[in-house]
Amino acid sequence: MSEPQNVKRIRERLELSLPVRVRCREAIGVEWTEVTRLIDVTPFGAGFTLKRPIEKGRVLHMTIPMPRQLRVFDHIEDQYKVWALVRYVKTADLAASKGPLFEVGVAFLGKYPPASFEENPARRYELGGPNSGDLNAIAEWSPTELPSSEDRAPTRHNIPVNVLVESFNEKGQIEHTEQTVTENISPKGAAIYTTLSLPVGRIIRLSSEQYNQSVYAAVRGQSTASGGVQRLHVEFIDHEWSL
Repeated sequence: MSEPQNVKRIRERLELSLPVRVRCREAIGVEWTEVTRLIDVTPFGAGFTLKRPIEKGRVLHMTIPMPRQLRVFDHIEDQYKVWALVRYVKTADLAASKGPLFEVGVAFLGKYPPASFEENPARRYELGGPNSGDLNAIAEWSPTELPSSEDRAPTRHNIPVNVLVESFNEKGQIEHTEQTVTENISPKGAAIYTTLSLPVGRIIRLSSEQYNQSVYAAVRGQSTASGGVQRLHVEFIDHEWSL
């Protein structure tokens, strides 16, 4: 039997330019909010743009004046407050947007975030979990699985690349900058010597005049090199670094 026409219609993405307040707990003790507009929406997810960088797998809180027929809960409230999982991120055309702009697609999770989110807001998640077809389930991201022979982690090159590190405050403005060098680097990430104290989960920008490129990266860890020098371990999130 075919799906009823009204159910088919409500599953289609509706182009509604509704205002939306997006709140991100980027790391423990680090939070930012941005007001933007939806591009499209269904009862199960939405698309919009952000001026702040974000990565796939992060959990966001959204406040939307959603039409009640599109809601799954809180049908009598003025605002629809829903937790969402970032499923898609793409850097928009910088020339057209006059500055950094990111196209984001999210899946709505419901009225509450995952239980482990409160303990560590920098955690990443995936729908269905690894090797699961249950799209109603949510599991912590499992990037530690061994890659296949065709998809092995790229070799890190032990070369000192001069980079500018920039972190951002809750308003999206540059908060701290540091000129430093990498300990090692690959197309997908790097280890960077630093004096900055940046917790796991922070999203920063790295720029290099030497390579004439700039990339956003998420802090994945911290360690101490020989001699007591601190270093950050980062993963590039918007595109690969061209060596």
